[in-house]
Amino acid sequence: MAADFDVVNLFVIAAATLAIPIVAFGASFLLWPSVLIRVYHWYWRRTLGLQVRYADCGGYRFCYSCRGKPGMRPSILLLHSFSAHKDTWLTVVKYLPKHLHILCVDMPGHEGTTRTNKDDYSIQGQARRIRQFVEAIRLNRKPFHLVGASMGGSVAGVYAACYPLDICSMTLICPDGIKHLSETKFDNHLQDLQHNQYTLSIPLIPTTPEEMEDMLKLCSHVRFKIPQQILQGLVDVRLPHNEFYEEVFMELISERSRYALQEHLHLIFTPLQIIWGKKDQVVDVSGAAIIEEHIPGCRVDLLENCGHSVVMEKPRQTAKLILEFIIAKQNTTKKSS
Repeated sequence: MAADFDVVNLFVIAAATLAIPIVAFGASFLLWPSVLIRVYHWYWRRTLGLQVRYADCGGYRFCYSCRGKPGMRPSILLLHSFSAHKDTWLTVVKYLPKHLHILCVDMPGHEGTTRTNKDDYSIQGQARRIRQFVEAIRLNRKPFHLVGASMGGSVAGVYAACYPLDICSMTLICPDGIKHLSETKFDNHLQDLQHNQYTLSIPLIPTTPEEMEDMLKLCSHVRFKIPQQILQGLVDVRLPHNEFYEEVFMELISERSRYALQEHLHLIFTPLQIIWGKKDQVVDVSGAAIIEEHIPGCRVDLLENCGHSVVMEKPRQTAKLILEFIIAKQNTTKKSS
């Protein structure tokens, strides 16, 4: 009989052990979806071998994740888009070789990087901050490959114009800061905002699950079926930062930042790759032709059935294109030398 009780107790303990994580997951999904999202990012950073680190620059702290060490291939620094964070790049990093030295930094004021009211969040100001980061970790001891998406693309372009010796090549993904030829759905939203003196909600700064869903539809041509709880979690993660995002957004559409990339194109001489989704509803794909006109010889890769969120929609293809470009440019440099 005692043995029977031991077996029963064993099953009870085993069932409880299995039930605890299942209940915890269910509770997190239903009650604290934002916690689940953070755990998801932590899990994928760990799985991909990315380590979170900090770099201090005279009282200003940058948060970044990295993997690998400098080697034969150039290091790759990735700059994310407006209101995003370093983990945006996880989907792309997944398809990049593990031996490459990769760094994903939180842009000024975003996520784990210092946020101050006195900081300059213009495109030029952010480029200067990224230079501080590069110098703090001594990344520019050897020219590196710079990648930027959307806002990060505009910052990357200005960086290349101002600090050309730091980089060996660059990839811009749907970069902001170009006077594109055709109006997009986002341009129409922006006009409505201006006409109403910015009293309407900003499409890129959602405050409800419904607005979050609308933003995802605006940014992505591919339609992802996202549960309501996850949409709520995505909103909950962003809500504490929305006031800051509004400040940055107003700076990005200001006169000095709106077309910052285009104003610096004549100063960019580094080998350049452009990746753009043909169905981009935020920054029109015609911007690729404008950049190509100013920088002859740049490589242009236009992606079918893809919107503004190239990193999310086509991560495997994006990683493949970036790697192909880096290898091709490196081989060209070897032959010429």
